[in-house]
Parts: sequence; C-alpha cells; structure tokens
Amino acid sequence: MANKVKPAAGWPVVKGEYDAGNPENPVAVTTCGSHLKGAAQIAAGACITGPHKTENLGIEKIVANVISNPNIRFLLVAGSEVKGHISGEAIIMLHKNGLKDNRIVGSTGAIPYIENLPDDSVKRFQEQIEIVDMVGNENEAAIIAKIKELAAKDPGAFAGDPMIIKVGEKEEAKETGGVKPMSAEIAQIQLRIRGIQQRTIDLGNLNKLMSGVYAGKIEGIMIGLVVGLTLLGILIAGGG
Repeated sequence: MANKVKPAAGWPVVKGEYDAGNPENPVAVTTCGSHLKGAAQIAAGACITGPHKTENLGIEKIVANVISNPNIRFLLVAGSEVKGHISGEAIIMLHKNGLKDNRIVGSTGAIPYIENLPDDSVKRFQEQIEIVDMVGNENEAAIIAKIKELAAKDPGAFAGDPMIIKVGEKEEAKETGGVKPMSAEIAQIQLRIRGIQQRTIDLGNLNKLMSGVYAGKIEGIMIGLVVGLTLLGILIAGGG
C-alpha cells in the first residue's frame, strides 16, 4: 500500500473555487476556464479539483495547495484555455521551465509573472508532481478515466514535509509583500489597450489610403482640366 502522510493543518491551505476530497488521494485537477462537476472527479480519486483562470494568482494558489500536501503526485491540467491568460499552458511551463525574473519561462499569456512563489517552492512543485496535459479536453468521462488511471499508479507521498507559502489574502499582501490582487484585471486592461492600439493603427492606415485616393482624384481633375483647356485653346486658334 502506498505510503501516506498528513498534509498541512487545515488543508487546503489557500481559499479558492474548488472541490476538495480525501487529502490522501494522489491526483489534483485543474480545469482551467471550464467549470466541470467536481463530485465525480473526487470519487474517481482526485483530492482537489477546480478551475484556474489566471496565469499568475491562480497558479500561485494551485502551487500552494499542492506543495502543502505531499500526497499529491499528479496534476491533471484539463478544460478549455482562458483567452488572453492561457493559464493551462502557463502552469505546464512553470513546471517544465520554472521562472526567470519572476516570469514563467515559455508562457505566452498576458502577464505570466509570479510574485509570491520563492524559488524553493517552485523547485518543490517540479519535484513533487508529474504534470498530465489534457488542455482543451472538456470530456468529463475522459477526465474521470484519466484520474482513475493516475490514482492506480499512486507512488506514495513525496519525501518531504508539507511546505507552506502564503498567497491570496489582501492583509497578507500588505504585510509580506505578497499577492497583487488586481493582476487579472490588469491583464484584461492590457488586452483592451492592445486592441485599441491596433484599431488606431488600422484607422490611421485607412485615413492614409483615403487621403491618397482623394489626392489622386483632385490631381486627375486638374490634369483633365488643363488638357481640356489646352485642346479648347488649340481649337479656337485653328478656327481663327
């Protein structure tokens, strides 16, 4: 039988939008931008499941809950990506590549910057779990089948004590320099600004085109007028 240990007191240690079951189960599930029924996943062998919609704070919460429970050995990443944030890719890249200057290496989301995960917590996350990539898959039967498959391969608890990091509370952020609670809103604002900038560029190009067309019409009219007057002058001179 796989070896089990006690997770951190009060696990899950960070509040969030999730369903939690037996903390000895080895599988954690994130459904990214999809809201799928958690009960069946818990029954299949998941210890915690829920969405994560941002490539920063959402990931920090997952990491905090994973490394505070050494029994978790798999993270199944499923469901649809969140437009702009690309949060599923981000957590996979964090596990694969880690951080450089607080940025998730290889992530293409709007702001994949992690403010509250020390280097040792990222290393622990990488060592403790295996990532299973099912991003884009919302088929509940397929997800449940994969959970059962992973649970059957339970290698036992990670050889390390539960690791506690604080994320998610405004008061803690003030005291410890922690979470930036507006990160998701900033991402949305940045995306909108980029859209406005692109539309401005497109309008500028359109104005240039219309100005060129207008100038061409005026030039054509003037040339036609000059040619017409010249021919008229020739005809008058010939008639005289």
